[in-house]
Amino acid sequence: MQITGINQYTVEYQAAGSFEPTWIPGYPQGTHEVALFEVETDAGITGYGAMPSFAGGMDFEDPLSFFLLGEDPHDVEGILGKLESINLIGPRPWGVEIALWDIIGKDAGKPVYELLGGSSTQIPIYASTGQLMPAEERIDYVADRIEEGVEAVKLRVTEPDHIDIVREVREAFPDLTLMVDANKGWAVRVMEDEIEWSYTDALEFARGLEDVGGVEWLEEPLPRHDYEGYARLRDAVDVPIAGGEFNNGIHHFREFVTHGSLDVLQPDAALATGIKRANEVAAMARQHGLRYIPHTWTNGIGFVANLHVMVANDSPWCEFPMEPPWDPDVRDFVLTETIDHEDGYVTPPDGPGLGVDIEPAYLAD
Repeated sequence: MQITGINQYTVEYQAAGSFEPTWIPGYPQGTHEVALFEVETDAGITGYGAMPSFAGGMDFEDPLSFFLLGEDPHDVEGILGKLESINLIGPRPWGVEIALWDIIGKDAGKPVYELLGGSSTQIPIYASTGQLMPAEERIDYVADRIEEGVEAVKLRVTEPDHIDIVREVREAFPDLTLMVDANKGWAVRVMEDEIEWSYTDALEFARGLEDVGGVEWLEEPLPRHDYEGYARLRDAVDVPIAGGEFNNGIHHFREFVTHGSLDVLQPDAALATGIKRANEVAAMARQHGLRYIPHTWTNGIGFVANLHVMVANDSPWCEFPMEPPWDPDVRDFVLTETIDHEDGYVTPPDGPGLGVDIEPAYLAD
């Protein structure tokens, strides 16, 4: 089998309103932009991958074609070497690797999770918020999620004194599983610079979480390459430390492990690794007694790709983005069917490959 065509489509969806994501300070996001990739083969099998995009898009269909035409899509390791060349000089290409697994699974007649050695199973979700919100409003949000059957919520904070928000939510819901994301690993500086934390800020906040109690993890309280700072923090507090969602490539996770930086490894297959390397990070986590619970806040294809790897590696939680108006329908707009949870659990599609179909309107030139 050979790759005979690479097509890229820049597509977008207008949500019914907007929210202000903490990773894009000062920016009200109401539009979901996606770079959608279509990989064609001489066997008549087509695979799809995707990655986040910006307004107007970033076009790299031509370099992808230059590197990948004529290649066997089953040779994922060989193609990853070529994608590294694109990664060196241009946008991260890991969403394209996802399309290879879609092809391989369709060719084998098996879902990706089965190719990775897993079996279909449910994973409990945690509702992942996207913006900073006053405690009173966030308590109402949590009540809505609990009514839907969700038993865990991740809160966003941007300053150390936001420990008060976490404390008030905990007081309102003593038995709720809580995660907290400081979003200091990275930011898109379109409108404003993010509020950075020093090690002292991170330590103060983490100790505040110890007082709150029952926090599953503190996510990215420091820059994503501060391996030593993370290790110091992890040694100083009892709250588990998570990160790595946007660290570009598996070598970063070797650094996290070598330095003893994290309790939870969170590489997003669509942003950081692709499916094969994500599976390798999951094995690395297992070998070192860590947890593998990836970031999933990209798009429907990225979410499903991560879900397949999670199922194959028995991840204890699945991040489920939920910050109205950003809901599963907005996340999955390129898909013909939305992937939603049922009573707080999500199951991967069991069709061949990724197990999803693309809305035909988004594949038009």
